[in-house]
Amino acid sequence: MLKTLIIDDEPLAHQVIKHHLQGCNDISVLASCYNATEALRYLAQQQVDLLLLDINMPALSGIELLRVLHNRPAVIIISAYKEYAIEGFELDVVDYLVKPVSSERLFAALNKLRRRLVAVKSATEPYIVLKVDREQRKFLLNDISLLEAYGNYVKVWQHQQMTLVNSTLKRLLQQLPSQQFVQVHKSFVVNKDKVLAADSEQLRLDGDQLIKVGKLYKQRLISFL
Repeated sequence: MLKTLIIDDEPLAHQVIKHHLQGCNDISVLASCYNATEALRYLAQQQVDLLLLDINMPALSGIELLRVLHNRPAVIIISAYKEYAIEGFELDVVDYLVKPVSSERLFAALNKLRRRLVAVKSATEPYIVLKVDREQRKFLLNDISLLEAYGNYVKVWQHQQMTLVNSTLKRLLQQLPSQQFVQVHKSFVVNKDKVLAADSEQLRLDGDQLIKVGKLYKQRLISFL
């Protein structure tokens, strides 16, 4: 969920942006500010992930606001003026939209931001490279909830999406950090961070997957819950 702050001195602009964002389930508009000074006060108290920022505002412009922010979140500029685009991109804004903004153009900018965030996440989070068909593919360890044996293959579950990889469960388990992944059945290895609940017979994982616990693994289960 991207915590978002809208900064624009025109109330109608706030209404339009909020209307466009109604279909974006990963965007949470925390507040609306109507000038840069008000925004600075808000940002001193609240961390946000994204600014939807106007340029031409009284007292302090959007560009000037960005220059004084130390821990700058991602920024999408939405302005009636094209001439500030170069300055905006020099400040590493995600995109520069010219009013009036359509929902399609705003969605394109948000998708650009999502791609940037995925790239950053992929570069910094631990991962494993596994063979899928004839290609080598990267899997972020924190996204994996379950590994399920499937003959000479393994079903890798991520956010309820399954990918079949060319490996045995035993060989794959040897490549994973034992402090994060544990075998709970001859056919199942779980990410401990994805376990929501457990009893003596089964686990419930993030996404409501129910996983049977093998008799030989019950003592191991107790040790990490």
